[in-house]
Parts: sequence; structure tokens; C-alpha cells
Amino acid sequence: MKAIQSGNTFRIYDNSMKTYDQLPPNAYLINFSKETGFYLTLYSEIDIKEKVYGVHEAKVNKVLNAFNQFKRNLGIILSGDKGIGKSLFSKMLAQRGIEQGLPLIIANCYIPGIGEYINSIEQEVIVLFDEFDKTFQKCGDRDPQAEMLTLFDGIAQGKKLFVVTCNDLRGLNNFLVNRPGRFHYHLRFEYPNAAAITEYLTDALDEAYHKEIPAVIAFAGKVDLNYDCLRAIAFELNCGLSFREAIADLNIINLDADYYTLVLVLSNGEELKINERLDTFSSEETYSEFYDPEMHEDLYYVHYTPSNNHYDSHSNHCCINGEDLRLELQSHINPKSEDEDYKKLYQKYKDVKAVRLELRRQKARGIHYLV
Repeated sequence: MKAIQSGNTFRIYDNSMKTYDQLPPNAYLINFSKETGFYLTLYSEIDIKEKVYGVHEAKVNKVLNAFNQFKRNLGIILSGDKGIGKSLFSKMLAQRGIEQGLPLIIANCYIPGIGEYINSIEQEVIVLFDEFDKTFQKCGDRDPQAEMLTLFDGIAQGKKLFVVTCNDLRGLNNFLVNRPGRFHYHLRFEYPNAAAITEYLTDALDEAYHKEIPAVIAFAGKVDLNYDCLRAIAFELNCGLSFREAIADLNIINLDADYYTLVLVLSNGEELKINERLDTFSSEETYSEFYDPEMHEDLYYVHYTPSNNHYDSHSNHCCINGEDLRLELQSHINPKSEDEDYKKLYQKYKDVKAVRLELRRQKARGIHYLV
């Protein structure tokens, strides 16, 4: 029998009852009951069974080293689209923290009073808020993220390592982003590039199917592929399907056109550039208008079929060969024009041929300063 006193109240428990001065280093999930209030339950073991790619290991070490040196709370934001490594990084950080004696507290939903409860844990812990932009989003007059600011700034006994993951930065409170005093680190996770895709698929595919890797890389030049997508593709390829057959039925679909910088490379060595929205999978002929960069005059109609593109491993872009392009000088560019500038343009470009059209997909602007 165990007798537990709380104030003037005594409760009787059987011998399975254990008491601790501090939480043992495990993973815990925050729960709530109307009858008993907040409590913790053991979370399933955090196990990493897959190979880790990229710089995750170095970043985990950096964060934990900083936490050991900090005299106050340390915050870290992990942002990026789904399936590109935020959850894996969180697992690695939690696993390493537990090995160093830091319990992991998981807050996966907002409950009024949760900030005060976390603050009552008077020891060093890691607190994970997964998909904070959704699970703690503003609802009516209540702003859960704003309510948590006091916790993040807290100076209660037992400093804490706060980890916030989010898919959409716009879903975070303005007092979290660009506030290194509150959240010291902001790690942005990007889609794997050609080198990362090659490394992953080389490991994931049976050697007989390595010949399909270039097709996947070419596809990734037009469609962002996260590691969930790559895992699904690898499974299908290992079943003996070609990439063309595999992608036809996978839940990886073409929902919208993307923005591209179109670079028209001409036989005279010039490169003309425009920005356009383009569906590179379309089999319907279209055209784009290019202008002369010196006179800023409309110059060419370039006719092409977007799906005729192929991936160029040297430039890391998709291209359409010159023989698949049709150049048409605009009607005002002719030798009989009354405008001398138009006559000059005609003489300059009348015998010029198209070498290729590069389709450079525009990526989201990086969030960190490059100095």
C-alpha cells in the first residue's frame, strides 16, 4: 500500500504506485481530464529506423550544445512543407535529448491552461509543439499562440527547450518569427535536390532499378518531391514498374501550373528571359512573347509544346530543343517598317535560330540572409 498526502488530503494506492522527484527521461504526451486536470502519459518509444540524409545530425548537435550553454529557455522553429524532414529532425532531437537525461513533453493540441501546466514542470525538458500553426491556431477571440508567449519567455525554475514545427509560416504569431530572443533558431527544411534524390534512391532501390533514377530526377525538376513521395516511388520501382508506369497511379498529381523563368538561348549567343506560369506536362501548343533587352521592344513569338521538354543534368533545368521551337518575329519587326529601330531589330534577328528554351522553375525565396 502507498499513502500519498497532498495538503490535508490523503489518497491510498496499491504498491504499483511510484513517486519521483523529477520526471524520468522518457517521452510523454500531455492529456487532460475534466475530473483530474492535466496529466502525462508515456508516449510510444521514439524509434528511428531509416537512414538519415542531409545535415540533420550536425543541426541536432548544434541545438543541444546551445541549450547546454543557455542560462534561459531556448526556442527553435522547424518550418517547411510536409514530408521533408521536420518530424525526423524532431525525433532525432528528442532521442538525443532523452539519452542526455532530458524528458520530452509533447503538446499536440491546445487546452486552456496548458501553458501554466508546462511551466509547472520545474526541470529541464524538451517541449514539442507539432504543427503549431494548426494545433494552436487562432479561433474566434481566443489566440492560443499569443497565450503561450508568457511560457516561452518564462523564467520559471527548470529551463526548457521549446521546439515548434510548422508547415505554413503565415500561420505563426508575428511575435514568434524574427524574434531570436524568444526562438533562437529557425531551421528551414527544403525539398531534396538532384544529389539528395540520387543518394536516397541508390540506397532504397534494388540495383536492377537504378536505371530509373534519372527519370525521377527529371520529374523532380518539374514537381517538388518530398521524402514521402520518394519512398512511395521507390516501393513501386522495386516492384518492377518503370517510373512512367509508377507515377501514373501514385497519389502524386498535377494540380496547378508553376512559375518559370523561360530563357530563350539564341544562335547569336544572346539569352532572352521572361517569367511565366507554365504547365510543363501540357501537350497543347502554346506561345510566349519575348522582347529585345536593349530596346525593350516586343520581338518574338516563340511557339512550342511544353511537354516536349527534357531534363538537362548539366544545367539542372528542363529544356526544349531548338528543333521543337518555332520563332516568329512580331509583325512590326520588318524591313519595310517606318521606324528605324524596328528595321535594325529585323536586320539583327532575321537569320537568328533558336538553340533551346530553358524552363527554370522559380523556387520560394530563402528565408535566411546570405552574407
